Amino acid sequence: MSIDNQSSLRNFAIRYGFLLLLVGLILYFSFAAEGFASPRSAVFIFQSVSITGVLALGVTATLVVDGFDLSIGSVATSALMLSAYVMVVLEMSAFTAIVACLIMGAIVGFVNGVLIVKARVPDLLATLGMMFLLIGLQRIPTEGRSISTGMRLPNGDTAEGVYSHSFLWLGRHRLDFFLENLIPIPVIIFILVGVLIWIFLELTRHGRLMYAIGSNETATALAGANVSKYKILAYVISGVMASVGGILLSARLGRGDIASGNNLLLDSVAAALIGFAVLGAAKPNAFGTAIGALFVGVLLQGLTMMNAPYYTQDFVKGSVLVIALIFTFALSSKGRKTGH
Repeated sequence: MSIDNQSSLRNFAIRYGFLLLLVGLILYFSFAAEGFASPRSAVFIFQSVSITGVLALGVTATLVVDGFDLSIGSVATSALMLSAYVMVVLEMSAFTAIVACLIMGAIVGFVNGVLIVKARVPDLLATLGMMFLLIGLQRIPTEGRSISTGMRLPNGDTAEGVYSHSFLWLGRHRLDFFLENLIPIPVIIFILVGVLIWIFLELTRHGRLMYAIGSNETATALAGANVSKYKILAYVISGVMASVGGILLSARLGRGDIASGNNLLLDSVAAALIGFAVLGAAKPNAFGTAIGALFVGVLLQGLTMMNAPYYTQDFVKGSVLVIALIFTFALSSKGRKTGH
C-alpha cells in the first residue's frame, strides 16, 4: 500500500472511526440483545446519559481553555442536597431552590477560576481541593444523613417540607412523542444545553477566543484578549452546568440522597474526553461530548440487556476512553508527522 493510501486510510480512521464504532455497537446490540433496537430502549439510553451529558458539557468549557474541573461531581451532589434542604427543611419554593443551586454553582465556578487565574493554583489542585470541601460541606447541615420528608434534624425538629410538584416535573415528566414512547424532560434539557454550548463555543467571538486561549494563551493575551476573564468564565459555566445536572438528579430522585452521584465525575469526564475523537476534532467540542455521552450510554445499555455483570462496566468505560485517546492523540500525531 502506498504512503498516500496509508495516509488517506489513517485520516479516514481518525475522522470517522469512532462514529463507525458507535454504529457498529448499535448494530451488534440490536441483534444480540432482544429489545435493544426499540424506541423505548433509545429513550432510556438518552435519559441515562442526560445528567452526565450536561456535566460533561461543563467540563468541555474548561477543557477549551486548557483547564480541567474535578469538582463537577461534588457541585452536582451539592446542588442535589441544597435543593432538598431548601424545599424539605426550609420549606421554600421550587423556584427558590433552583435559583439557590444555580447561584451556588456559579460561585463555586468563580472561586475555582479565581484560584487558578489569580492565585496561580494548578487547575487540578484547585478543583480537587474544592471537590473535597464540597463533599464535606454538603454533609454538615444534616450530620451526614440524606434529606427526606419526616427526617429528624440535628436540633431535634422534624422536616415537614415536601418536594414541589413543579420541581419533580423537571426530572420525571415526559412529553408525548410517538405512540407509547415519551421523551423525558432531562433529555430535552440535555439537548438544549448541548445546542447552546455548541453555538457559544463554535459560532460566537467569545467561544473562538476561549479556543484561542486553550491553543496559545500568551499569543491570545498579546492580541488584546482578556484571558483571565475568559478562563474564569469557563469555570463558571462548568459550575452552573454541574448545578443543572444536580437539579435534574434531585428532581428525578425526589430526595436528597447523600450517596447519589458517585459516578458523575468519572462518567462526565469520560464523555468529554471521548469527544476529542469524534470526527477527528482532536480538541474539546460540544458535539463530540454529546456523542461521547451517547456512546457510553449505548455501551452500558447494551451490556445491561445482555446481562453482563455490573462490575465490568467501569472496565469497559475505561477501555473505551483509552481507545478514544488513541484515536485522538496517537493516530492524529502520526498524521501530522507525515505532513497530511
